[in-house]
Amino acid sequence: MLSKSNTEYIQSGMFAILNPLTLLLLLLASAAAWGQHVNERENSSEWRYIGGDIGHTRSTPLNQISADNFDELEIEWMWSDASFGATPPRSTPVYANGKLFTVAGARRHVVAIDPSTGETLWSFREPNTFRWEYSMRAPWGKGIAYGEIDGRGVVFVVTPAFFLYALDAETGDLLQNWGTPIPLEGFPQSGGVDLIPDLISDWGPWVNSGQTYDPYQGIPLELGYITNSSPPIVVNDTIVVGNSAEQGYNQTRTENVPGDILGYDVRTGEFKWKFNVIPRPGEVGHETWEDDAWSYTGDVSSWAPLSADPELGLVYIPTNAATIDFYGGFQPGDNLFSASLIALDVETGERRWHFQMVHHDVWNNDTPTAPLLMDVNVAGRKVPGVFQATKQAFLYSFNRETGEPIWPIVERPVPQSEVPGEQLSPTQPFPTKPAPYDIQELSVDGLIDFTPELRQEALDIVADYKLGGLFNPPMQKDNPEGLIGSAWCPGELGGTNITGPPAADPQTGIIYTISRTNCGWRTIVPGEERDLLLERPTGVTIAEFAVGMGTPNGIRGPRGLPLEKPPYSRITAIDLNTGDHLWWIPNGGTPRFIQNHPALQGLDIPPTGNINHSALMITPTMLLHTAIGDDGETPYLFSVNKATGERMGSVESPGLGMYGMMSYMHDGRQRIVLQTPGQLAAFSLPTKEN
Repeated sequence: MLSKSNTEYIQSGMFAILNPLTLLLLLLASAAAWGQHVNERENSSEWRYIGGDIGHTRSTPLNQISADNFDELEIEWMWSDASFGATPPRSTPVYANGKLFTVAGARRHVVAIDPSTGETLWSFREPNTFRWEYSMRAPWGKGIAYGEIDGRGVVFVVTPAFFLYALDAETGDLLQNWGTPIPLEGFPQSGGVDLIPDLISDWGPWVNSGQTYDPYQGIPLELGYITNSSPPIVVNDTIVVGNSAEQGYNQTRTENVPGDILGYDVRTGEFKWKFNVIPRPGEVGHETWEDDAWSYTGDVSSWAPLSADPELGLVYIPTNAATIDFYGGFQPGDNLFSASLIALDVETGERRWHFQMVHHDVWNNDTPTAPLLMDVNVAGRKVPGVFQATKQAFLYSFNRETGEPIWPIVERPVPQSEVPGEQLSPTQPFPTKPAPYDIQELSVDGLIDFTPELRQEALDIVADYKLGGLFNPPMQKDNPEGLIGSAWCPGELGGTNITGPPAADPQTGIIYTISRTNCGWRTIVPGEERDLLLERPTGVTIAEFAVGMGTPNGIRGPRGLPLEKPPYSRITAIDLNTGDHLWWIPNGGTPRFIQNHPALQGLDIPPTGNINHSALMITPTMLLHTAIGDDGETPYLFSVNKATGERMGSVESPGLGMYGMMSYMHDGRQRIVLQTPGQLAAFSLPTKEN
């Protein structure tokens, strides 16, 4: 069953105040429109969102490239980001009205690319500010948002310095009579918005500071810091903007700014609304921030991309944890709306429903990917679904209109912390379906066992750790048990993460998750000890504890091998009509260092899968994924049978594709574009000679 708090909050949404007849009419009206909005495209040739459609399925209806001709693919063109500053391969291009659009470099240049040749057509760059220099998310931009105003294509981008810009898609010029003047040298008088004033105008710590706003500096560091890593999303007549803060594992001080969600008019750039992710007095969830922690602490941002249902008028917001990973003693309570999925009315910003997936998160269980929207048929009933993959290797499933779980989610007791001052939730929500798609507990049976010697060495290693499951609490470095620390699974890099979003087939209701087996560990140390290592920390009040030792990469196994049994990463097919797993396969081949390891020579090692995530995409005839191949070092694009998981084909790639890929049709020719380190690679079928 749901927790009391989640149940109450769902029931307190909009539908609770409607009379039965009105509710029935609304449900019938929306039912007639299901399947016509979140997954279908006005133009099947295009890829107008970084997730393909506004429901973020990472699927394409194009089938010129099929399972039958996949092996014939060739690289048609490549585009390098070298002149913009090399960046990790996280930005998925958008294709609309005959052009590709993406971002590149730590300055987050906006770039338009010729879809036939890979030639750069135009670029845009924001001038420098301290706000940009301080941003720890600068090179991690995931792309742009595309929209139209009276038939005119417009590219929207949010920069690391937290400005919003609207650019003409044809020329790259800033829109005239849009937004507000930015009073800085070199900044536009039209076509841009400084987002910070709208974020902090009624925020207590800023209002009470008595300071004058400096647009070059942004928020004073003693109050907090805000930045961005994902594009906004255009829904109906509103641009919805998410944000991010510093990585929580680099925080030591209790003060920070909440990552409130902002809405702007798509035609004018005028501010429309703000949703408070840390509830204020009188707002739903305010009581979950005890000891007045709501008034000074922050984060709870949405650094993952957003999804939306335009016909329901809802935008879906995945959030991360509150300030400081691994320790929350200074903010007791469940801490809504951290680690949650929130459905907001896109016109007003009002909350329709939410669900918190981790209460009082101290495990860095940020919600790392966009919610995935598609309709499914459950027990003969058509359900408009929203599905959230998580680091926990849980897939949370909801009716996207009402917030009701498709299958029960139960609150189960979890271990409690021994750290002074820490107050963990006594229970956490566990979905009953689908089952977890990766391991959630580090046990003796799950340790490496290629040979008896390796198994014994693994046992010797873990004897110095407190093993446990999903919600095993972090320990102090100098703990009474004399242990190195506690370990939990998945760790920060396990389960689903930012570099491996799921993909889904809207025609069948099947989702494909890519996950990594990873058991992480962390210990916490006195805050003052950790604070000395930071050059310019935000906030003023040093927390009693902060993260110290440990690594997101997990416990190092015997002789440099992974501690856990393989597979080290996997792809799982889950039927969301039934909640059942259909199949799973290792994600790629066995890494070369394992194949050549002296301790494993002469052994028959089955494919272990890569030690990373990779990119997924769905077509009408196949599942595509990127991975290192069977030789352990060559990157490939693979074609897989969607129904069975059987590998059908492979094409060598110029680099390991990560995070995403996309597909479009231009001048009668379909391309598949991979994001690889430092470049985009466009694959197409060879032209046939006349």
